[in-house]
Amino acid sequence: MPSAASASFPVQRDTRAWQLQVWVSFGLAVFLCAVGLAWLPGAQLERAFMVMGYVFCLSAAFVLAKFVRDSESAARRGGGDTPLWKLVVWGGFAVAMGLTGWGLLGMQINVTYKAFLGVGWLYLITTAFTLAKMLRDRHEADLAEARLQGRRDAAQSPEAGE
Repeated sequence: MPSAASASFPVQRDTRAWQLQVWVSFGLAVFLCAVGLAWLPGAQLERAFMVMGYVFCLSAAFVLAKFVRDSESAARRGGGDTPLWKLVVWGGFAVAMGLTGWGLLGMQINVTYKAFLGVGWLYLITTAFTLAKMLRDRHEADLAEARLQGRRDAAQSPEAGE
């Protein structure tokens, strides 16, 4: 029989509607950025720079999201990452955002096009953080359910009564 503690604290999960919204938003952000970068006027080198900047920012956003979540968990357990790793993660995110913003502002293109690329870029970064959080929440809910199931199985096993 399940314990009162495991029965009274259900594992909270995101709704399917929320998960769909997060994935659709992220896909739309990637699509809009890809369209904007594919039609970017100017030299090939500028386009390549901007694509690298967007990919660097996207990667840095996922790394930062993981780092912040891991640091929170580690702080509760009394551990954590080294100060140098913290500098690398936060510095990498700042450099990625700064260089991409600098490249975007410095490009000799129409202001409206810059605004489209800038809004798309910020949309991409915010949806990346949201997606990273949703995926991590799902992983933690899976772990919590597995632990609860393990406790239920242990409580119901014949050896538990001996």
